[in-house]
Amino acid sequence: MALVKKHTAPVIEELPIFSSLDEAIEYFQTAQESDKRDYAVEEIARFDGGGEFLVSYINNEQADKKVSTKIASIISSMNPDDAPIEEIMDLLKLNNAYIRNLGISILRDFGNAIKYYIVKFLIGDDRDLRIFAINVLGDVDFAESRDMLVELLETEEDINVAMTAVDYLGEIGEEEDISLLESLKDRFSGDFYAEFAVDSAVKLIKG
Repeated sequence: MALVKKHTAPVIEELPIFSSLDEAIEYFQTAQESDKRDYAVEEIARFDGGGEFLVSYINNEQADKKVSTKIASIISSMNPDDAPIEEIMDLLKLNNAYIRNLGISILRDFGNAIKYYIVKFLIGDDRDLRIFAINVLGDVDFAESRDMLVELLETEEDINVAMTAVDYLGEIGEEEDISLLESLKDRFSGDFYAEFAVDSAVKLIKG
């Protein structure tokens, strides 16, 4: 008599419903399977403060890259009004190229939503933040980058900030910007660094 092989139906584990951010975070931190972690990431993003936690996870050189990539994808799909944009921008200050690139990819997806934050830094009194904002403009290839750099250079008195903007304007500027660039030689008269940077930018624009 032939043996009849019995088939056992697979046990399907139901994923939990979280009532708080802390519950979702605890599940994320203890889950071993990747599908459970991915589920937890999606749920964390639904809670107030969840975006900040997810960005803090990315901001760690020891973080699992697959999880970080998943997090970047989830954050990119968030409503920009709910996304922790300043915390994401902080990722661009890091030395770790992988983490910086994740931050850049997220900000690119937000488009015009980051304009407010860039402008806030550009018009602020903190020189380092103005330089950082210029670097963000260059990194994320913002649609209005050129116009914002030109506006900054019309009044900027700090040579380090101005020359950072000059470097980027050399890459994205147009011939009509050359007169503004040349005027910087008078504003920073006698500074070899300024003269060299301006000449290099003009040469790039002219091709």
